[in-house]
Amino acid sequence: MTEIHGFKLVEERNIPEINSYAKMYKHVKTGAELLSLENDDENKSFMVTFVTPPSDDTGLPHILEHSVLGGSKKYPLKDPFVELLKTSVNTFLNAMTSSDMTMYPFASTNLQDFYNLLDIYLDAVFNPLITEQTLMQEGWHLETENDDAPLTYKGVVFNEMKAAYSTPDYYMNLVTDRAFWTEESPYHYSSGGFPAAIPDLTYEQFKNFHETYYHPVNARFVFSGDDDPEERLKKVNEVISQFEAKDVDATIPLQTPFSAPKVVEESYDSDDKEGGIMVSVNWLLPDQNDTDLMNKLSILSHALVATSASPLRKALIDSGLGEGLTGSGMDNNSRQATFSVGLKGVKEENADKVADFILETLGKIAEDGIDKETVKASLNTLEFRSRERNFGSFPRGLANAYFGMRPWIYGGNPLDTLAFDKDYETLKNDLAEDDELLETLIGKYLLDNSHRVTVVLKPDDKLGAEREQAERDRLAKIREDLNADDIKNVIEVQNELLTLQQTPDSPEDLAKIPTLKLSDIERDITTVEQEIIEQDGTRIYFHNQPTGGIVYFQAGLNLRVISADLLPYVELYGEALTKMGTEKEDFVRLSQRIGSKTGGVGAGTSLSTLRDGSDYIAYMMVSGKSLTDQGQDMLDIIQDILLDVKLDNKERFKQIVLERKVRMEQYLAFAGHAVAGGRIRAQFTSPAWANQLMSGTEHVFFLRELVEKIDSDWDSVLASMEAVRDALVNCAGMVVNVTMEEKDWSGFKANLDNLLSALPSKDAAIADWSIADSVPYEALTQPAQVSFNAKTANLYDAGYELDGSVSVIMKHMSREYMWQNIRVMGGAYGGNMSFSASSGLVNYLSWRDPNISNTLKVFKGAADYLCNLQMSDSDIEKAIIGAMGDLDGYDLPDAKGRKAFMRHMLGYTDEMRQEYRNQVLDTTLEDFHKLGEALSRIDDARFATVTSAEFAEKAEKEIGVEFKKTKLQ
Repeated sequence: MTEIHGFKLVEERNIPEINSYAKMYKHVKTGAELLSLENDDENKSFMVTFVTPPSDDTGLPHILEHSVLGGSKKYPLKDPFVELLKTSVNTFLNAMTSSDMTMYPFASTNLQDFYNLLDIYLDAVFNPLITEQTLMQEGWHLETENDDAPLTYKGVVFNEMKAAYSTPDYYMNLVTDRAFWTEESPYHYSSGGFPAAIPDLTYEQFKNFHETYYHPVNARFVFSGDDDPEERLKKVNEVISQFEAKDVDATIPLQTPFSAPKVVEESYDSDDKEGGIMVSVNWLLPDQNDTDLMNKLSILSHALVATSASPLRKALIDSGLGEGLTGSGMDNNSRQATFSVGLKGVKEENADKVADFILETLGKIAEDGIDKETVKASLNTLEFRSRERNFGSFPRGLANAYFGMRPWIYGGNPLDTLAFDKDYETLKNDLAEDDELLETLIGKYLLDNSHRVTVVLKPDDKLGAEREQAERDRLAKIREDLNADDIKNVIEVQNELLTLQQTPDSPEDLAKIPTLKLSDIERDITTVEQEIIEQDGTRIYFHNQPTGGIVYFQAGLNLRVISADLLPYVELYGEALTKMGTEKEDFVRLSQRIGSKTGGVGAGTSLSTLRDGSDYIAYMMVSGKSLTDQGQDMLDIIQDILLDVKLDNKERFKQIVLERKVRMEQYLAFAGHAVAGGRIRAQFTSPAWANQLMSGTEHVFFLRELVEKIDSDWDSVLASMEAVRDALVNCAGMVVNVTMEEKDWSGFKANLDNLLSALPSKDAAIADWSIADSVPYEALTQPAQVSFNAKTANLYDAGYELDGSVSVIMKHMSREYMWQNIRVMGGAYGGNMSFSASSGLVNYLSWRDPNISNTLKVFKGAADYLCNLQMSDSDIEKAIIGAMGDLDGYDLPDAKGRKAFMRHMLGYTDEMRQEYRNQVLDTTLEDFHKLGEALSRIDDARFATVTSAEFAEKAEKEIGVEFKKTKLQ
């Protein structure tokens, strides 16, 4: 067969399911495999993946993922990745490490930008510099302040994983993997890195791992989009043809099944030794290359645990043995899939009961059978997701690459995975022919499966201190074994690293990075046509978009009529709409109806300040999506839940509250920077203050009290929920947003009119939402080995006048000043600055940060940095181009309709958008200086940190202020 740029075509086929023509190639010289998806998607995407199985807990794959983007042979900069972030108009740009593979994906709608990114990524992964100092910065190194000071560990991944393993759920995964997989399996180890093991990683191991696994024969390339298919092959061949063929053993071995189940008990870090126990039961499933079996098990998993009405999930929640679920059923992120389910918030006396209850429940389900309506709903839900191919801001091309990658690296054919029509046809036929198919699977792969591990994780309020002490003891022992010359060398090495970090790249090296020109950027905005209909007090927005036969619907209920004391109940009411049932059907039947008739129905809140800052909007958005021929079914469901939701089921409501509390507490532990940022923004605007009560830290405190109140004063709780419903369900002041194809609009509009006519319409007064008094410094404490920091201030109060240049400046500050000082020199995982044009709030964040006081100094130093900044015209142009990527993000049809709707609601006209865009494109150095001067005039900044009590006390002394201390856990 004829070669095309060093590649031979292996297979080709049309895959209508993803609107693509697929071609599989193999590189003749090196053996590299490449999947080329040809389609009309302007959001061009690329991903190269390497199989990277870990053999220990040092986090080698993860650290290497960070490191290869830190300078390469062709682009010998300290961090070309950051230069890309600053100067590209990409729609996605990242690198990710999973349990057995490392992925380098990006996407862009601009062809030249796409080729620029491809050139840099290919050189980065195949020709990285990865010096010893790279490992020191991204992985770990020793530091000391002086000859007599103690040693400390520093490193970006070291601090990232300290934060990760401080969260109970993440630590549960580690304990489970260690027990579930034997040492011969890469899944036994932490690919991300366990903090205590990371300092065992040597530079020799680091280099050898790259030389072993980052070879073309171990690479899988995926392209997708409307770019030239042959150019893809040419550009990859130009890079990988430098390599000679070799064998790389990256085979993931199959796990030998256990002959008998295991039980493992460990502890997790908690401030509260009486905190809930976590129990999970885990099963090993077969090789994923049995696609037919995996599809059946996926349906089984969804039917058992995916919704509140799923029989296994429902039974666990109804049991009262715990507060919420842990484990989400089937997980296919390993060569052999797994199934995991359990409970959080389990009391000591119930810990031994959970596993037995799960097995007993599965036995009963297998004997009695799964409700056929539940199976039908699960099948429809999964098929709808596959056909919709809507992954929000994640590009479709990359999603397809990811879905095809797992079977590919395990020896399967990715095209079979992407061509899913036949799989669903087979699945439907098998389910129709065998009424007990899923029940048989329960018996074979769960009940009769001896490879089962039960993990019991108990809270320990001393564990965090013990870990910190163990680290100090280890460092002290290292210190004892070092002589004066050794200490001098440690200081010299860390100073050399600091010098490297502070030394800017040379203009010659920076000039090697390919960038766009301003002439490559469209000056005019893109607009979305919308039809607006005023109808009996309701405003209806319609957007004609090519949605592929799907209707996207939102009904906005006016939250401004809710009194402040009821705000904590609002999102609980939103959950109750789909989880409590109606007067006509219980929540199980309602859930089955939603699953079988729609692509999903739900509710959430949306609050924002108007663009001119004069007022704000607040809505509960009741949303749904369905095939257009099921639009009536979706609207019928929405009508039923709005008019007939059954709120008086005390036990069911308590279950919803407990599950929400568990989810929110998990969020507090995982997203500390968002928690801290939300906490202080609530001191400035009414929408942010209301969000604290509805879904922030104040809401978590409310939920903890509500659990008790439901039992002690149910009547008042029910009255509050009914008051929320009575105030919200009102056509007067309602807004409706619909995105679908024009040809189906008139029919849907007639059904919509019927819904609106069925809803009540009444006058309602706007409630007073007064912001509560607060303190300027707050520490939200929980077990943590690193901190999450946030600072906020109002720039408009400091005299700043809105100009589009602020988008350029914030992007520059995040990718230059904050990156350099917070991440590179500070060792945190990340940091950024952002600005809200409507509220005038400037926000500083850092996350997984070993510092508090030093980070606050960096925040404060931003003003001086901007005031004294000098940039060439070329550098300013690059900064402008980088900011344009945020303005020109790629949107799927539903997002285009939703964003146009929100812009109109907020008073952000197309004329204002064009003016703002012009200001971005016309940014000057003077604009940077003006913003710096405004920052220097700030005197009302507020600061919050999510951290440990010990770190908070240390920061108080260093900063010289007193924190209000609020315990999160």
